[in-house]
Amino acid sequence: MSPWFAVGADSVRLLRDGVEAFPAMLDAIASARHEILLEMYWIGDDAVGAHFRDALAAKARAGVRVCVIYDSVGSMSITAGWWRPLVAAGGRAGEYHAISPLDPRFRLARVELRDHRKMLVVDGTLGFTGGINLAAPWLPVTQGGGGWRDDVLEVLGDAAQELRTLFFRTWRKLTGERPPVDVRPLSRTRTRPVWVLASQWRTRRSIHREYVVRIHRARERIDIANSYFVPDRSVRSALFQAVARGVRVRVLVPSKSDVAVVHYAVEALFDTLLRHGVEIRALPGGMLHAKTAIIDDRFTTIGSYNLDERSWHKNLEVNLAVEDPAFARHVREWFERDLERATPIDLATWRGRSVVRRGMEWASFALRRLW
Repeated sequence: MSPWFAVGADSVRLLRDGVEAFPAMLDAIASARHEILLEMYWIGDDAVGAHFRDALAAKARAGVRVCVIYDSVGSMSITAGWWRPLVAAGGRAGEYHAISPLDPRFRLARVELRDHRKMLVVDGTLGFTGGINLAAPWLPVTQGGGGWRDDVLEVLGDAAQELRTLFFRTWRKLTGERPPVDVRPLSRTRTRPVWVLASQWRTRRSIHREYVVRIHRARERIDIANSYFVPDRSVRSALFQAVARGVRVRVLVPSKSDVAVVHYAVEALFDTLLRHGVEIRALPGGMLHAKTAIIDDRFTTIGSYNLDERSWHKNLEVNLAVEDPAFARHVREWFERDLERATPIDLATWRGRSVVRRGMEWASFALRRLW
């Protein structure tokens, strides 16, 4: 396990891949005394999903309040009946934006609006968020998984309360219930060096806004690992201006994506990114699913947010931001290790790709607002 870093009133640590994140999350669930809140895009109908469900049910039987939000599209493989052990134990599970027309909660206008968060909060003091879903692809290959490369940020302290507030905002929309009286309102601006960012917010808590502002402020280095890297014009412009100022910009993407149309859309931007001086490397092996950024060895953000149109406009997303040099250097050290295994994308070589491939890239990028 990675070390803890004290940052203001909080402590944070980086958890890499399911091999670190799953045990830490299960330990947190086992230690819960009052409340467990889980908001997850993808919960698999597999050994990982069942393990977490049964762990939650055990705590519900012990009298702990357990509330789960799962996305209807991301968790399509599971049904309401799949949750029966948890519900029978006294826990609750709510489906976000049902996609079955037979479901009385179905609304056609909501089908594209998804809950893409991956978040666990225990007793309002311990929180987790990142790119990892509760499904088998995040298990090591030796355990029958896909060995996906991903990051989770664990936080102990006040920032966990902000994650809790975010959870109950969505819970109220699903159930109509008022949040517990001790849930604190989320201020429009951050007051501590560890804070929560969210999507679809037109405030200083906006993930997209934070990316643009931090890139514009960068003076030395911008390092980004992102699984579906299709940034909009404002982010691309900020990156190009950063390079022009002498900032080194490095982007790590998967060599092969789990979603073909997204993979081609990502590659559609390689030519313009490389021409403007952005360094790109593709990580082989298990799918790179992380959504991590380190800027100037001072600012770090880790969460569920992909730099694409869907994360900005259609999904519920959550990131944690940390302003601390020691933690930023620690995360970048691991980023450097991933870069060592990755393949650099060379502009001259890249331009030699086939016309057919270029056409697939163009079509995928043109349709980016639809997927």
